[in-house]
Amino acid sequence: MNTILTKRVSLIELFYDLVFVYMISRAITLIHHLHHGIISPINLAIFVLVMVVFINSWMVQMVFTNRYGESSWTNTTFSFIDMAIILYMSNAFDHRLVTFFIAAGLLSLTLCLQYIIVYFQSTKKIDRQISKSFAIILGLRTITLLIGGILGNFTGTIIALTGIIIGWILPAFTGKYTRRHPIIFAHLLERLTALIILMFGETIVGIADYFTQDNFTIYSLLIFISVVSLFFTYIVEFDHMIDESQNKQTGNLIIYLHYFILFGISFFTVALKFISEETAQPFFAITCLYGGVVLFYIGLSIANQYNQIIANKGVVVTFILTTLLGYLTSLCWQIFPVFVISITSVTIINVTCLTSFMLKKRL
Repeated sequence: MNTILTKRVSLIELFYDLVFVYMISRAITLIHHLHHGIISPINLAIFVLVMVVFINSWMVQMVFTNRYGESSWTNTTFSFIDMAIILYMSNAFDHRLVTFFIAAGLLSLTLCLQYIIVYFQSTKKIDRQISKSFAIILGLRTITLLIGGILGNFTGTIIALTGIIIGWILPAFTGKYTRRHPIIFAHLLERLTALIILMFGETIVGIADYFTQDNFTIYSLLIFISVVSLFFTYIVEFDHMIDESQNKQTGNLIIYLHYFILFGISFFTVALKFISEETAQPFFAITCLYGGVVLFYIGLSIANQYNQIIANKGVVVTFILTTLLGYLTSLCWQIFPVFVISITSVTIINVTCLTSFMLKKRL
């Protein structure tokens, strides 16, 4: 009989996650401002870059803690150093990104050093192989980011971007080692859920302007209901339908699918502001809104394979048809009330469909 390993999320980990509240807020400001009615392409590119670096660094640190984290002064010290670097990075991205690349390189270096320490401390061959693999990946990312920051020109940017791509993709190819020392799935799921809660916290902040004395209307409540419905959809999938008692998992898939969810929430958040702004191009605003929702739903659909209750084709078709219908309706009547009513209807119908399916399966 397989033993299901568990691990408690420590207070240090939760404290570490707090810096991402500020990071998320700062990153999303890059796409909050419109240029000729749309998000500036360069700001969008920088936003994607910054989010990938931040989230990837968080994921690497989280997986390290999942496998090798312990209550030691060494790990605690590294956590505080990383927090300081992340806070600085959150204020370091501009159009040249030179300072950001250097700070990101230093963050990669601290993560690399943690794996090097594990390599020399480990007595098991598999742990040495895992730590060596991640140390090499992070070492390459450190070198390329520092070179990119030091050069500070187009060539340097290309080198830094190459390192970021390497650091983002290569962990997916470590499965032959990580399967032999799998992650603790429940711990991984709890950390990812906490990150998503932080993201929805930024969404709540983003819609707060609809709840002032001057702006409060029935549409304010509908916007809030759409956010709640989307959040509850995540809860149903990752708190009620998913099977937490899994072992022999590398964690790679559930980590990468959360990129869809994180970017989906980000675009959903800013689009809820755009749909009420006269300067925003209606087609762009509504495409951004529904694009975010689609990304969110794609992440949830990939996670379906982890479920103890597998969503059937009826649920999937409902999600597709309602989202498409809501998008087309908004395009036909490009006015704020229709935008709000359509997105609220879509999120309510979909979460109701998923919840009803789950409850029927449990009976």
